[in-house]
Amino acid sequence: MRHRSKTVKLKRNASHRRALLSNLACSLIDHGRIKTTLGKAKALRPVAEKLVTLAKRNDLHSRRLAIAFLHQKEIVKKLFAEVAPASKDRQGGYCRITKLGARMSDSAPMAFIEWVDRVEVASEEPAAEAVVDVAAEEVKPGKKKAADTPAESSAE
Repeated sequence: MRHRSKTVKLKRNASHRRALLSNLACSLIDHGRIKTTLGKAKALRPVAEKLVTLAKRNDLHSRRLAIAFLHQKEIVKKLFAEVAPASKDRQGGYCRITKLGARMSDSAPMAFIEWVDRVEVASEEPAAEAVVDVAAEEVKPGKKKAADTPAESSAE
């Protein structure tokens, strides 16, 4: 019987599993969404949600507990400053797992794990439009480039 055997071992010993989950949690906090195997995503979700709950308390003790688990102060700052305030009205369920299908090399089931209240960055699209506008201005007929003028004079 499997009573009280909740921990998914992921074929690793305890220290390796703890380091793996810590690194996955750091990547999730840093990037907002990561692609990993389905088993690792399912093992990461309770860890990440407990970290958000810890960060929502926003006191010194919870910050020290987060640093003890994650071992990266910059990531803990981002967790407390960006991730936890985005989820302040939510009572739980901070992560979403989306299944992707099998990996090509070994047919391992893959998944995205991401924050439900992730803030999308909308500043990337205007930058792309600005590049297109600059390129369109350079191609206009009737204007000669400075590089074309010396080439024509040397040919004469």
